Amino acid sequence: MIKVDISNVWGQIALPDLLAMEKEVAAAHETLTDGTGAGNDFLGWLNLPVREPTEEIVRIQNAANKIRGDSDVCVVVGIGGSYLGPRAAIELLQGPNHNMGKGKGDPQIYFAGNGLSTRHWNELMRLLEGKDFSVIVISKSGTTTEPAIAFRGLRWMLERKYGTDEANKRIYAVTDPCKGALRQMATEEGWETFVIPPSAGGRFSVLTPVGLLPIAVAGVDIMEMMNGAADAKESYDLRSFENPVWQYAAVRNLLYRNGKAMEIFESYEPGFKMFGGWWQQLFGESEGKDGKGIFPVTAEFTADLHSLGQMIQQGERNIFETMVRFDAPEQKYTIGSDWKNLDGLNYLEGKTLDFVDEKAFLGTLAAHVDGGVPVIIMDCGELNARKVGEMFYFLELCCGVSAYILGVNPFNQPGVEFYKRNMFQLLGKPGYEK
Repeated sequence: MIKVDISNVWGQIALPDLLAMEKEVAAAHETLTDGTGAGNDFLGWLNLPVREPTEEIVRIQNAANKIRGDSDVCVVVGIGGSYLGPRAAIELLQGPNHNMGKGKGDPQIYFAGNGLSTRHWNELMRLLEGKDFSVIVISKSGTTTEPAIAFRGLRWMLERKYGTDEANKRIYAVTDPCKGALRQMATEEGWETFVIPPSAGGRFSVLTPVGLLPIAVAGVDIMEMMNGAADAKESYDLRSFENPVWQYAAVRNLLYRNGKAMEIFESYEPGFKMFGGWWQQLFGESEGKDGKGIFPVTAEFTADLHSLGQMIQQGERNIFETMVRFDAPEQKYTIGSDWKNLDGLNYLEGKTLDFVDEKAFLGTLAAHVDGGVPVIIMDCGELNARKVGEMFYFLELCCGVSAYILGVNPFNQPGVEFYKRNMFQLLGKPGYEK
């Protein structure tokens, strides 16, 4: 079970205030699990975890094995929840440099359709030169501008390289079960398809084929992930403050009520950066509405201590931190000696890098708390596929409970359409002339 340590928030909030929230948190949890709140059409993610492979998971594993066998590269096309979840899991488990040295049998994984940068597109084209590749396109509609543009270009490349029939065998569509442009294209062209459950919104879809197919292509055991999520589904149904879901959701709302309007979600692992990005969308899009919401920021320590550290330490006192910790890996690095000792590091001779990391964490924690920044510690234990599945489900549950405490619908995002309307009008899209 993930452990939430809230001992470093006292002074910013008081224990009686937390205990007084018990009925409020219990009601929010019940609203979520009973499906009686706003957005209850999008609760399908609650029941996604399984212990045994379903027919669809077997198809996902078979498709992933085919891609791994015939492709040097797999390009995943999607935006928002259609790419953040799989990329988060892959980079957290395999590191930000996971593509180095990979090829057929263990393909490189690249992501496209999550922006409109020509430079990024040109870089992808260079990376695909001379490579066998397949494409996973993820979209409920098939008409979202960024991924639709990218997929159009990649489909053309596949057809030019392999011919239409072979290209169609290298395209995998993850989309709506029965409607939308992508579903129509997939049916007409005969692409292998997987379903995005209509009851699981994009930012809650990582445990559907949206996340599972790309993650399986990367070589991660998706059944271990699903079992971790199943562990979470069982463990975090506890209805008391012994539940770390309750602790995290309640404390962050209490801090918000006390003027802490920004949360920094951080880890000391470089591979955590995209997981932080997934969390950022999950909480930002779920809570940021009706003039409310904690602004989510993600950071990588110790690197960002050399850029954000001054702001955190002595800037405006409107922030709190959630530090995510993992157990040290089995393979250690021990610091050696240097007879000249010009860098002054011989005092660390024989110490492991994990030892230094732990002291950096403890020193940072003490400094930030002393500087008036409340800190929640989320101890996740061993980092593996099972744990990542547990983390996904745990944070989704935390998000749903927290948003209901806040008094907003966790499952809609009405504001994201505003920029699209303006963009479509400027582009001259039919129907948006005025």
